[in-house]
Amino acid sequence: MRSGYAVQLIVDLAMGTLHDPTSQSFAAASVLPQGSARRPGDVVPGAPPSALPGKDVLSDVLRAIKLTGALFFWVDAHSPWSVEVPQAGSFVDFILPRAQHVISYHIIIQGSGWVSVGHSPPIEFSEGDILVIPHEDPYAMRSAPGLRSGLSEKDSLDFFRAMAAGQLPFVVTEGGDGPLLTRYVCGFLGCEARPFNPLLGALPPLMRIRRAAGTPIDLLDRLIELTLAEIPAQRPGAECIRLRLSELMFVEVLRRYLEMLPQEQTGWLAGLRDPAVGRAVALVHDDPARGWTIEELARETGVSRSVLAARFMRLVGCPPMQYLMRWRVQLAARLLTDGRAKVSVVGRDVGYKSEAAFSRSFKRVAGMSPAEWREGRRQ
Repeated sequence: MRSGYAVQLIVDLAMGTLHDPTSQSFAAASVLPQGSARRPGDVVPGAPPSALPGKDVLSDVLRAIKLTGALFFWVDAHSPWSVEVPQAGSFVDFILPRAQHVISYHIIIQGSGWVSVGHSPPIEFSEGDILVIPHEDPYAMRSAPGLRSGLSEKDSLDFFRAMAAGQLPFVVTEGGDGPLLTRYVCGFLGCEARPFNPLLGALPPLMRIRRAAGTPIDLLDRLIELTLAEIPAQRPGAECIRLRLSELMFVEVLRRYLEMLPQEQTGWLAGLRDPAVGRAVALVHDDPARGWTIEELARETGVSRSVLAARFMRLVGCPPMQYLMRWRVQLAARLLTDGRAKVSVVGRDVGYKSEAAFSRSFKRVAGMSPAEWREGRRQ
């Protein structure tokens, strides 16, 4: 890879992402749809366009949940091979202390194999596929169904501890001396799951995104190229660059998943595609402290109140006003953790006129008072 091209690509990525200094996390752009046909009877005369231009809700959520690269490495697995990964909560303290949740993903560069999550039947994967395990479930990747590595859970935990400590090489070799090679990238990311993470709830236990071999080079390929360029160099800051690249890869994976969702799909990500629901979510994220009502949101989205309420509930899984409350509490939780402002000030900043109303909403969503949340996160 030409060094000038690599430098320019990094600059372009940085300029096209939202970098949050507090979370040290990058989030690539994901612009909401610019509108589509509405059903007869849904439109309110004189209503504004369905999308909120420039509001990037996905990046907003990735910032708020502190998506952070924790571990990133490369695996060369020769047949026969088997890798069993325990429940992520058992090794989170090794790879990213204080993280609430771990998401793992794998990009298959070469070869094929089988993946199973929990007790679910194995699913075959092949070159170009992307596998995401978003809910910390134990899982296994193998060259053939039924194979076992023979390693204990303690052996797996020792591996993660050593990898996080920098005691193992970036390229890990697995398996036997067979002729078949499966090569894949492993990424582990930390994020906040509480008090409200709309993204996690929208993802299935296993996401398999197909990338046909031989397709034109795209952004994900270039990110992988940049990662490979860092392997032989061993320059200062290489680990930091690889972790930031792993974050960018994951965001690109999310964008592909969003693009591939079937029209009948429900969930928060599917809601972003809906003209009315997507705009309502964008409005809430654009100004969460505003005293929104269902009537205002319906007017701004160009549909009737009943249509917005029904469509929002069907796609997102909760009423619009409940979503607003949960999002305010998520923003408040971060302010309480990262800052020193009084509880009353935090409540006012996210849209509550009184500390009592803020505390009631916070406890309803988080299960504890704002003061208890702050104290627990700082221990």
